[in-house]
Formats: sequence, structure tokens, C-alpha cells
Amino acid sequence: MRKDGRRPDQLRPVNIIPGFLKYAEGSALIELGDTKVICSVSVEDRVPNFLKDTGMGWITAEYAMLPRATHTRTTRDSITGKKGRSYEIQRLIGRSLRAVVDLSLLGERTFWVDCDVIQADGGTRTASITGAFVALQQAINRLLTQGLLSQNPVRDFVAAVSVGLVGGEIILDLSYEEDHLAEIDANFVMTQKKQIVEIQAAAEKEPFPWETFEKMKKLAEIGISHLVQIQHKALEHA
Repeated sequence: MRKDGRRPDQLRPVNIIPGFLKYAEGSALIELGDTKVICSVSVEDRVPNFLKDTGMGWITAEYAMLPRATHTRTTRDSITGKKGRSYEIQRLIGRSLRAVVDLSLLGERTFWVDCDVIQADGGTRTASITGAFVALQQAINRLLTQGLLSQNPVRDFVAAVSVGLVGGEIILDLSYEEDHLAEIDANFVMTQKKQIVEIQAAAEKEPFPWETFEKMKKLAEIGISHLVQIQHKALEHA
């Protein structure tokens, strides 16, 4: 048993509240244990220059963390100008969502996905991807209802989860404390059909064998399946 009483293959309590914001075309608050992220989607009737007159749409993301989302105050990126980690995460969110959407069915529209971490206890990027998908689907559903889209461009559900090796044991969905102690840390972005969108994995101390990675992937599949079920339930009540 882990410090919080979870089994190795158990997620933290997950709750997704769709329609969390009043004005956004799509939005969701995702709570993953003590990690909380507000995801919103805004739709603009224009696309980046490289997509003009192609009939294609675009999905892009921005990610930020509130100063007191963490144990001690962190200065906003807009003040320091340091955007390394935030930039890397928001690119990951954008790639993950575009992977499951047929951009040719969006029309020349840009879907802006904003993920704002209001409380962080590990897994902010995985929570952002999982919550952002719900917000995106909600926005697309709104456009379908309004007759602005002729068919649903979403090909599959997508979610993300962390897996790590802590104290010699492979565990699912690491909290901040577990992530800090991890010998191996990995983030898996996968679809409902168990197809891989992206994997980020690193050994913090020593290299690890392929067999360990395969065990981590199997655990990730369990977590993704649970998260997708929660996404479905959230959208049913959107």
C-alpha cells in the first residue's frame, strides 16, 4: 500500500466537472487527487497563416500555473519570461488533441485550449490532457448543435497518465511526493483504443530494461481505460 492507501494500480480520486466556466465554448474542471486544473476551449473563425485557404482547422494549447498552485509561490511566466516547462507542456497538450481530431472537418477555425493549474500535486500535464479533451469535445458538440460543423471530427478519446518506479515498485498516477522519489518517471498519452499518442519516459538514476517499460505500459493502459470511462460520464452530463 502507498502512503495515501492506494494500490500500485490505482488512480487517485478523479472528478471531471464539464461546463465549469460560463462563457467558454467548452470547459471542464478536472480534479486528480489534490491536483486541480481548469481547462477551457475558445473557438476563433481564423487559422494560422500556414493554414489559410486550405479548409483545415487547428488546435493549439496554452498551459500555466497559478503562483500559489504549489507549496511556495512561483512567479508567473509572464513576469519572468521563463517559458521552458510551460511551453513544452502546452505543445504536448496540443499534439495530443490534434492526434485524435480530423482537422479537415473543423473548417478554418482555431480551437484555443487553455489549461490553468490552480492546485498542483503531481500529474498536472496528464490531468490537463485528460480534462482538455472533455472541454474540446464539449466545444465541438456545441458547434454541431449550432449546425456549424456537419459531423463530429473526433476520431477517438484521448487521456494521459503517469507511471513510475518508486522504491522498486511500479505504480500508477504519481503524486508530487512519489514523483520526487521516482527512479523511473513516465507519462503515457493514449487513446481509448489503446493506441499510443506520445510517451515521455526517463531513468532518474540508472538505465532500466525493456521488460520494466512493458510492465509500465500495461499499468498505463489500466489507468487510461479508467480515465476514458470518467470522460464519457462527464460528457454525458455536459
